[in-house]
Amino acid sequence: MHKYEKIWLTFGTSALVIFLVILGISAVHQGHSPAASGIETINPEHVRDDARFKEPGLYESDTDEYDYELYFVASAFQYEPREVEIPKGSRVRIHVTTPDVIHGFEIAQTNVNMMVEPGLISKYTANFNKEGEFLIICNEYCGVGHTDMTSLIKVTGGEE
Repeated sequence: MHKYEKIWLTFGTSALVIFLVILGISAVHQGHSPAASGIETINPEHVRDDARFKEPGLYESDTDEYDYELYFVASAFQYEPREVEIPKGSRVRIHVTTPDVIHGFEIAQTNVNMMVEPGLISKYTANFNKEGEFLIICNEYCGVGHTDMTSLIKVTGGEE
């Protein structure tokens, strides 16, 4: 083997080893779970015991950040509530949880798209500035009734 071939082979192998070591250390050091800040948990067996999800729906917010808080429960091929009316121009904080399996939560024709997992409360802030009806669909296969899992948001004239 030529002297230059040995040098390049040694250099390439060394670079690969260094890369893999750095990758391994960063994976172990940083872990594979999401950061704990901002994640809100809930016991999936007691979702209905939580006051926020006992009667899911649209409620006026007591903060200046949002106009409304919207609570949804995704479970066994349905969303609760089945229909929500929101005034046009509202800034809404959406909270969704599930007591059973993983579901999706997508509001068609918007950028709202969340995965809903048992034990977690998924949150998203949205501005509803366009009047119309927006279909909520489950975009994560959850069982045989998955295709019937829908709800509706009606954005009506209101705040300008």
